[in-house]
Amino acid sequence: MKKIMVVCGNGLGSSFIMELNVKKALKEMEHTAEVDHTDLTSAKSEQADIFIGAGDIIGQLDDGKRTLVSLENMMSIPEIKSKLEPHFQ
Repeated sequence: MKKIMVVCGNGLGSSFIMELNVKKALKEMEHTAEVDHTDLTSAKSEQADIFIGAGDIIGQLDDGKRTLVSLENMMSIPEIKSKLEPHFQ
């Protein structure tokens, strides 16, 4: 099972909302994954198959090894689905 880490600056409000939206998107796509959320600093030491977050935040995790998914609209279920779907094929 894939692990998806949702990341925001503080790991509280927006990443929690994105976590809920990622779970909803996964359910609509009929995929399963372990989904959790955290702040940017903690995310640097976390292990996950996919890190997802707003574009201005997620780029700061780019170390050339992580799989990053950048969102323009973190509330958009269609955008989340379109960007996660390739990682489940």
